[in-house]
Amino acid sequence: MTGPDDTGTGPVIHDNRRIDPVTGQVRRGKHAASKPAGTAGAGRGPESGGARHGRETDMPGRTERPEQAAAADEASGAEDRAAAEGPGAAAPDGQEARDLATQLAERTADLQRLQAEYANYRKRVDRDRAAVREYAVANVLADLLPALDAIGQAREHGELSGGFKSVADSLQSALNKMGLVSYGERGDAFDPKIHEALTHTYSPDVTQDTCVEIFQPGYKVGERILRPARVAVAEPETGPDGVRNGDGDGTAGDGGSATGWPSGEGTD
Repeated sequence: MTGPDDTGTGPVIHDNRRIDPVTGQVRRGKHAASKPAGTAGAGRGPESGGARHGRETDMPGRTERPEQAAAADEASGAEDRAAAEGPGAAAPDGQEARDLATQLAERTADLQRLQAEYANYRKRVDRDRAAVREYAVANVLADLLPALDAIGQAREHGELSGGFKSVADSLQSALNKMGLVSYGERGDAFDPKIHEALTHTYSPDVTQDTCVEIFQPGYKVGERILRPARVAVAEPETGPDGVRNGDGDGTAGDGGSATGWPSGEGTD
């Protein structure tokens, strides 16, 4: 409401708003609406425009910038959600951590199992390669045994000399490098696994079954027997109980072929 003043100072504007535009506070009292606009109370002088502008930014009716309003709404929403969830809000994170730990343990176990399987596979492949190589070498060396027998006979008869001797020595050295081993000597204990008995006799000079003569040496590569040694076997003449061997069993005493020996054995 406006109207002339009787004092002659000019027109006076009366502010009838219930909210003080300067302080932002609700005006109370019977004469609150009769204060002129721009006055905060009795005894206070005029304020600078900067101070008024600072306080006017806090007015409830002032419109905020869009980004400030969005940030305030987001912060308020986060506070509301935290208050609603309460102390149990961290529970999903703990469960997720346990699930991740379980998955990690499972993947680690899978990798360890795969590594063990691969190591076993490599060992099996290496073993198979070695077996194939040994088998191939054994087949080649088995075909060369007749040539070695001929060289051995020539050496025994003194016919191995000159260039033929050099060739024979070179061949023997090469075969030894390939793992060929010759065995069978007079006086060796008879072993049916590596010896083939061609003759059998009794002798008072032996205390066990003994190879008394070697007809053909045996050859082996590693643990593989290419050919058993062909030998003549002598058995003790008297057994452990003092009974003469061969008496009353229908077998010959000396130079005879014993019965019950492994198949394939016999006299020449």
